[in-house]
Amino acid sequence: MDSNICGPRIKSIRQLKMTQAELSAALEVDYGIYLSQSDISEIERQERGLKDYELDAISTILDVSPMFLLRNELGDDFYVDE
Repeated sequence: MDSNICGPRIKSIRQLKMTQAELSAALEVDYGIYLSQSDISEIERQERGLKDYELDAISTILDVSPMFLLRNELGDDFYVDE
């Protein structure tokens, strides 16, 4: 059973902006949240759950809403150029 529903969305957005190591560093520097690169990999593969404050911090760093990560709901200000 998957441990979260937002891992694949986190991965798809993160890959456009930064590496797992960069996300890990931003979480620690900006929010005092320690998630290793391995932890982020597990989240993206849906092998590890997220705490609400982790989801909030990740969404802020990736510049998307928590609802996008949870429900894939794009806001009017979000655009992905493929």
